[in-house]
Amino acid sequence: ARLTVTVGVGRGLVERVDPARLPAWLGPLPAFNRDQLDSRFSGGDLLLILQSDDLLPIAHAARMFDRDLRSFAEPLWSQQGFRQARGAESDGTTMRNLMGQVDGTVNPSPDEEDFDELLWLGAGAGWLSGGSAFVLRRIRMELDTWDMVDRPGREQSVGRRLADGAPLTGGDERTPVDFEAKNALGFTVIPSAAHIRRAHSVDPSERIVRRAVNYTDGQESGLLFGCYQRDPLRQFVPIQRRLDEADMLNEWITHTGSAVFAILPGFKPGGTIGESLLA
Repeated sequence: ARLTVTVGVGRGLVERVDPARLPAWLGPLPAFNRDQLDSRFSGGDLLLILQSDDLLPIAHAARMFDRDLRSFAEPLWSQQGFRQARGAESDGTTMRNLMGQVDGTVNPSPDEEDFDELLWLGAGAGWLSGGSAFVLRRIRMELDTWDMVDRPGREQSVGRRLADGAPLTGGDERTPVDFEAKNALGFTVIPSAAHIRRAHSVDPSERIVRRAVNYTDGQESGLLFGCYQRDPLRQFVPIQRRLDEADMLNEWITHTGSAVFAILPGFKPGGTIGESLLA
């Protein structure tokens, strides 16, 4: 069922191995004004991301990891997430979040020339060469009040049509947004505080590789927003600062969890994951 396990390490673990090996970006993110972070969903020394098309192998793998880790590690927090089931949509379909929005349209592709420069750490990264940086944000959605907003209001907040994810300036989901387009009254079609305008950057090096999943937890629902990049301080933080300052979606979302991890490089047969750090 295409089970994968992604492993990352946090600041505390690296400091215990060798503080001199700590990247400048590996640690808590700068404070954002709208954050309401809960320690129950923040930080951590070791990250395990289990992903599969089926819950059965995830449940089995999670139990095996828990068994092997319990002698030296204590669980800090966990969150089960989900996307559309495999086969429910045609391959290549962008997922929807629980607000009903197409989520993750403008995501760098491995086919793009500068993809590796955005994502993978090079030889100068030492023990992290071939690895990446990962930011995880737990975002609560206020769906009850979101349901009260009419369709035009929802689309204006995002800047895209709910039906197909196309920008309000026309075309389809993949059509570039025309941020200069104006309506008959002379106002910009994409509002100044629309989510896609605030998230947009004219600096191509600011792009991140997003990997989000939905979650429901009792009476709470939201998005586990994860993103990979070379340097969160240079790529994720500028984007989040713009969203924190003025994003119409802030009326219905709250960031309640935050963590940064170094994603470990791969290893060859006979090797051990994390060997470049622990050697």
